[in-house]
Amino acid sequence: MQATSYTYDPETRGGSVLLDDGTPVEFDAAAFDAGGLLLLRPGQRVRIEGEGQGAALRITLVTLQTF
Repeated sequence: MQATSYTYDPETRGGSVLLDDGTPVEFDAAAFDAGGLLLLRPGQRVRIEGEGQGAALRITLVTLQTF
């Protein structure tokens, strides 16, 4: 699934993304670390993996979207 980086806190390594429909979804340090990233800037396109759907969606991986 793809999303756009919305917020990121380098101290906690957590933040949020916006899904393509505009829904914000938060991620924690474990999801950020699973993607192997060092930094995330607002507006970057990312690939996410998660568990659940809708309001119960929990992001398990955040990494940069590559073409």
